[in-house]
Amino acid sequence: MHWYGQGYFVKFAIKRIEPTKERPHGLRYSFTLHAPEGERLMGLDNAHTVALASQYAKRQVEADHWHRDETDRGRPYAITDAATLIGDFFGEVERILTERGVPLDAVREGTIEERTKPWPSTGLSAIASCATR
Repeated sequence: MHWYGQGYFVKFAIKRIEPTKERPHGLRYSFTLHAPEGERLMGLDNAHTVALASQYAKRQVEADHWHRDETDRGRPYAITDAATLIGDFFGEVERILTERGVPLDAVREGTIEERTKPWPSTGLSAIASCATR
């Protein structure tokens, strides 16, 4: 996890799995940005499939999708590679935090088990560190 100013934070979860039709790349992942209270503001994940924009369209086979804001139920995301996925995620994090006037420097890094408020700004830059389990 990475905490930003004012209590905003990002979480990463990645697990290697057997490839399936829904997850052909063999990864189950979730990258999310949260408000200080814990509400998800945006996320990229493959927890479930999503319907296309038209109510008559079939659901996509692949589960990769993103939630652009806290009310978005998900829209398809065409994953190309891990670097692009992480770059797209942090591009959206930057857009949202900038809109809210939150500095883009991470103020603390930790694990999902640590549910405490962030330390004061230390000038650390936000760097995604992803590991498979």
